[in-house]
Amino acid sequence: MGKGGQDYGRRVMDSPRANTAPPKAVGSKVFPAWSKDARACERHYEVDRILGLSIQDVEKWRKIYGYNELDQHDGPSSWRVILDQFNDTLVRILLVAAVISFVLAMFDGNETGDEITKYAEPVVIFLILIVNAVVGVWQESNAEKALEALQEIQSEQATVIRVGKRIPNLPAKELVPGDIVELKVGDKVPADMRVLELISSTLRVEQGSLTGESEAVNKTNKAVPEDADIQGKNCMVFAGTTVVNGSCICLVTQIGMETEIGKVHTQIHIASQIEDDTPLKKKLNEFGETLTTIIGAICAVVWLINLKYFLTWEYVNGWPSNFKFSFEKCTYYFEIAVALAVAAIPEGLPAVITTCLALGTRKMAQKNALVRKLPSVETLGCTTVICSDKTGTLTTNQMAVAKLVAIGATADSLRTFRVDGTTYNPFDGKVHGLPTDDMDANLQMIAKIAAVCNDASVVHSENKYVTSGMPTEAALKILVEKMGPAEGSNDCSQERTGDILWCCRRWNKIEQRIATLEFDRDRKSMGVIINSSSGKKSLLVKGAVENVLERCISIQLLDGTVVELDDHTRRLILEALHEISSSALRCLGFAYKDELPEFETYNGSDDHPAHELLVDPSNYSKIESKLTFVGLVGLRDPPRAEVHQAVEDCRAAGIRVMVITGDNQKTAEAICREIGVFEPTEDISHRSVTGKEFMLLDDPKAFLRQEGGLLFSRAEPRHKQEIVRLLKEAGEIVAMTGDGVNDAPALKLADIGIAMGISGTEVAKGASDMVLADDDFTTIVAAVGEGRSIYNNMKAFIRYMISSNIGEVATIFLTAALGIPEGLIPVQLLWVNLVTDGPPATALGFNQPDKDIMKKPPRKSDDSLINAWMLFRYLIVGLYVGVATVGIFVIWYTRSSFLGIDLSKDGHSLVTYNQLANWYHCSSWQNFSVSPFTAGSHVFMFDNNPCDYFETGKVKAKTLSLSTLVAIEMFNSLNALSEDQSLLTMPPWANPWLLLAMSISFGLHFLILYIPFLAHVFGTVPLSLSEWLLVLAIAFPVIIVDEILKFMGRTTSNFRRSDTKKSFKAKSE
Repeated sequence: MGKGGQDYGRRVMDSPRANTAPPKAVGSKVFPAWSKDARACERHYEVDRILGLSIQDVEKWRKIYGYNELDQHDGPSSWRVILDQFNDTLVRILLVAAVISFVLAMFDGNETGDEITKYAEPVVIFLILIVNAVVGVWQESNAEKALEALQEIQSEQATVIRVGKRIPNLPAKELVPGDIVELKVGDKVPADMRVLELISSTLRVEQGSLTGESEAVNKTNKAVPEDADIQGKNCMVFAGTTVVNGSCICLVTQIGMETEIGKVHTQIHIASQIEDDTPLKKKLNEFGETLTTIIGAICAVVWLINLKYFLTWEYVNGWPSNFKFSFEKCTYYFEIAVALAVAAIPEGLPAVITTCLALGTRKMAQKNALVRKLPSVETLGCTTVICSDKTGTLTTNQMAVAKLVAIGATADSLRTFRVDGTTYNPFDGKVHGLPTDDMDANLQMIAKIAAVCNDASVVHSENKYVTSGMPTEAALKILVEKMGPAEGSNDCSQERTGDILWCCRRWNKIEQRIATLEFDRDRKSMGVIINSSSGKKSLLVKGAVENVLERCISIQLLDGTVVELDDHTRRLILEALHEISSSALRCLGFAYKDELPEFETYNGSDDHPAHELLVDPSNYSKIESKLTFVGLVGLRDPPRAEVHQAVEDCRAAGIRVMVITGDNQKTAEAICREIGVFEPTEDISHRSVTGKEFMLLDDPKAFLRQEGGLLFSRAEPRHKQEIVRLLKEAGEIVAMTGDGVNDAPALKLADIGIAMGISGTEVAKGASDMVLADDDFTTIVAAVGEGRSIYNNMKAFIRYMISSNIGEVATIFLTAALGIPEGLIPVQLLWVNLVTDGPPATALGFNQPDKDIMKKPPRKSDDSLINAWMLFRYLIVGLYVGVATVGIFVIWYTRSSFLGIDLSKDGHSLVTYNQLANWYHCSSWQNFSVSPFTAGSHVFMFDNNPCDYFETGKVKAKTLSLSTLVAIEMFNSLNALSEDQSLLTMPPWANPWLLLAMSISFGLHFLILYIPFLAHVFGTVPLSLSEWLLVLAIAFPVIIVDEILKFMGRTTSNFRRSDTKKSFKAKSE
């Protein structure tokens, strides 16, 4: 509602004219204009259709209702959006770590030479957070496109009658209830309005985008029952729909937010406020919370272990006293706690997830699924229910003739021909059973009527067939092309020279149309008068079979003979009609008339006396009398050929398919049987309901819990939303398809909103997470399979990164527990987590999907990323990482060789393990001295302070530890190729991208070792060949350790699976 109508209820009570009932008060019962006759509506709105509203009335109603425009919902402020990016557990941990690191760097001495190193860590962490926030804000800025698109489909101008004058271009926003509006072909309806009077004989409105109906709807000025649904309100036209045929006078009943499109606007806004996190986001948040607890516990343990180093006391009379506190050592162990936090958090995880999802979107785009929101790639993988629209998704949205019934050789025989094809391509299928020679006279007459009594056209443009006019008429023209030309050839393709309607144009050239009797709802037929090739005037008629047959007195036999239409033949035709109609086909009958004495000299001139008969549509029924019946056809919007297999694939994958359509129930049921949602002979009385019936169910949740497919026909937007809401409450992951304005709220509410790219409105696309470029249901199924594959790959690299971080935590913890000098500094851990681990983790996203990926049931949204067995595996692997990384640090200080590899060439001094573990007491050691050693071109000397050997002198040992960590994590990425399969069955070259990524990571690591500037920043030195051999010798066994664990996992997998099934069954019960 516009600005003026927000507090209408209060204003009316305060008004001195509160006792004069306005057209409709906010919060009061809506006046059911659709159930009242036109004059009653005029009286209610105090208006006359000839004069329209007065200026005073317009001002009065505007004060009450405001302007005819949709509300502008203010989105969250920029600051709110930015702050929301930090509403994540992992991000908050990183933020705290960065602040603490920054503070420690400020108080960490005044050595200018180490400024870069000191501040590198907090700067890198802050940069991570900034990039993460920028990406999040960018995604948020695209969130409300659906509401903006809704504004665009509103009409901008209207032709209005006020004070007895016709105002042709009044801004539509200035309309008020009670305004009289003129509509004509091509007009966009500016508000919800009651049809008062038809100016033309018929009025047709395209409202499928709002109601889901597959064809333009005939409108009338006759009242309908008060409880009619939106599709049944045939005397109402709705804002945002388009007039495709005819003209009329209407009365505005609702404007702005009170219109049907306004209600959709409200529903979209509400749905956008309650968007849930994706399953993966929820798991990562849970992981972050668990991580917080673990980090806190480990930090506390580290502090307790090392408390004796920075806080000492003496006991006097049994009580502790003479406390001594070392701020320097306290700060040092605080830095270790920060290092623990940095080690525990997989900082590179958000970037790798984003990269993997982005790569996934490219794969999906190649399959015609255009992803608008990255997280929806992952959510697709756990979809359990697909709620699909029928028209255009399961069907082609292209009418096609499926059956042709012609008259036989005698009056008591009919011929039925099956017609193939599901599109407007004339070469898509054929008419089975046609005569091999020339078409008989009866079939030729059917082709003539279908071609000439027809206003549609079909053209081939940009590799697709595009129609103009009514879809049913376009289908009839394609039937004519399949039947062949008048001469009887069943293949006129050689003569067409690119003209796909060659046969139709030939018929129109032979039989020239000179007048049209337009379709109307009363006689339900259309007729054309032609200059026949016989030299006489003829009338060709097509329309509803019952109505056409009622006006027929004869039939045309196979050879062209005309005989009387008796009761037996009439019953025979009606039985054929019933049989075709029961298959949910729309039927049209054909008839003609050769005796038109009043039009014998008519040539289309306005001056001819017969022209007066054509001006008044009430004469059409009389003209279309005493007809000769020739046959009938059954048409439908056919299902896509590939949909049946896609539905079977969904069933095999454990995904339920529910069809939600605004179309007729019988038509929808027939399509559902044909595509496999229902079995051909299945009793579906308990599986198929209308939207209204569903809302009246005592237990709608029980209805939705049924196994197998379900059908909801005549569904309105609120019905679709309720279905999606109840499914989500039941724990289902819902993918919802739609193309119209009416689908937008449900698309927004669903876990995955899927819009149609060809037939979809901009409103639907704006509310969606994914757009189908080909409008094909099978694309959804392919996208689900791709989503499952992407999730499995994401799970592989998430587990890889987490297992690597467990190793880093074990390294820091062992360092603190053993009391040896710090082997890894936070900035090195950041480098490993962000840069070195990044390429292998990303490459794991290229793992090939399992062949049976769509044969398995969807994973539950609450399935854990890491189960108990996987956690045990990674703890064992992590413990090995910790032992190896700390071990090589100790080996360098205490051994001159290891595994036959000489480590003494650099000239460094050896110490005992006891000295290394008590290095902080170095200053009290007598006669302690160390020799200089070389690292690359740099010589480290300790003449002034030998104890510095354990601080600045540990640079070589630190580099060995860091290199070992990197090498182990590269080998560990090979372990992540498969969760349980050995590298013997899943060799490294199964994913060549991973081998390339490992090479890149090693190359990046070499940069920080051998480029002096980077070596200074990261506190590293070059390593010799023998030192690299030691690194590889210690790192490689991680593959052997995990191979043993994988073997144990395979041998115990059956036991664990049966255990899981039991617990799942118990949970379900």
